[in-house]
Amino acid sequence: MTRRPLGAHPAAERPESAAPLPPSELTEAECRRCGTHIAGLDGRYACGVCGWVNDHAEGHRRLPRADEDPDRPPKGRLRSRQLPGPPPQAPVPAAAPVRAGPGPGP
Repeated sequence: MTRRPLGAHPAAERPESAAPLPPSELTEAECRRCGTHIAGLDGRYACGVCGWVNDHAEGHRRLPRADEDPDRPPKGRLRSRQLPGPPPQAPVPAAAPVRAGPGPGP
């Protein structure tokens, strides 16, 4: 993998990406494998019934790059790693110890 040199501005490298992307369009079609009515974004579909997925190149517009992602963390800050498995739970406080001995009786 070739890394981009430090200090290189992505918009300067690709002038077509300087403009913001238009909003996504909800599109509908019929699954090519099982015929189920499906919806997708910008002509990209995935069928939840049979698992069919169309090729990403069939979409109506280009896919955004990582530097165009509005949820991307600020430069110099990495996303926190997600550990596999269920989320950790708070420890359960131990029950009060049971004292042996005479106590109030009936």
